Amino acid sequence: MEPGSTSADIAAKQNSQKLANVIGTLIALLTLAVPLLAIVHYSSGSRGNWQAPAQLSPISQE
Repeated sequence: MEPGSTSADIAAKQNSQKLANVIGTLIALLTLAVPLLAIVHYSSGSRGNWQAPAQLSPISQE
């Protein structure tokens, strides 16, 4: 215990540390989830637009 600190001060610091941990965890999860959700959202619509390349006929030289 630090000199001059009370148990209320220590409890307040612990509560703020827990809150900081929760907020940091939420930010980390959002940092991982948002790009993945954006990729899924924007790539799912263009999946049906892909077409097979046209077959080229050989050029006959006469």
